[in-house]
Amino acid sequence: MLIAAAVCPCPPLLVPEIAAGAAPELDGLRAACAEAVRALAAARPERLIVVGPAERAGRGPHAQGAAGSFRGFGVEVEVRLAAPAADGASGSDDAGQGPSPSLPPSPSLPLSLAVAAWLLEHAGWDPAVPVEGLGVGEPLAAERCIEVGRELAGRAERMALLVMGDGTACRTLKAPGYLDERAAPFDAEVARALAAADTGALAALDEELAYELKAAGRAPLQVLAGAAEGAPLKGELRYDEAPYGVGYFVASWSS
Repeated sequence: MLIAAAVCPCPPLLVPEIAAGAAPELDGLRAACAEAVRALAAARPERLIVVGPAERAGRGPHAQGAAGSFRGFGVEVEVRLAAPAADGASGSDDAGQGPSPSLPPSPSLPLSLAVAAWLLEHAGWDPAVPVEGLGVGEPLAAERCIEVGRELAGRAERMALLVMGDGTACRTLKAPGYLDERAAPFDAEVARALAAADTGALAALDEELAYELKAAGRAPLQVLAGAAEGAPLKGELRYDEAPYGVGYFVASWSS
């Protein structure tokens, strides 16, 4: 059963070495993310699963201790997803989106999970609590996202999720997706749903609109919606801004 969740964005600029001189601009976001991760730890989960968007090569499960790197951004920063698990990790289902014991996990973390690994390390996550990663693809249908979430929630009596994903990338003229007037209302509804722990609203997010607005967090948020179905959780919105024209949210759900 899901007892706690945190939602954080996954821009590589969260890593100060990548942001360089612009690093102070996101200090507030980093602090909110650290608080959300510490709130997860305070819930004392038996297991944590990190869910984030992934390109095809990074989809599916990633074992505790899996490596990630930010070398593609010109910095020698490498991370691991908490400490290596002693008993190995489960693999991927035939759709490449859910857990199954038949296939080995992917060897390298997608960017969203690498950012999560950095957050866990810098928030002081207890390595005694098992951690797994799951990369989900942008095309994954809402119904399948919800099914995956339900499966994840049933994997432990006290399950926690760290959900990585950005809002729209079309909030300003200089945004990666340029300005789209539909972006602000879309992000406002996501923020409202996160503050209210409204699983129905997250499940109802428009897949096509999210794709057009470059909202990379749509599928992970709908995994959260499935995992939290029926769970008596309350929401807290810790951060809701759009630096660089991209919607970033930080939220905590707890019982």
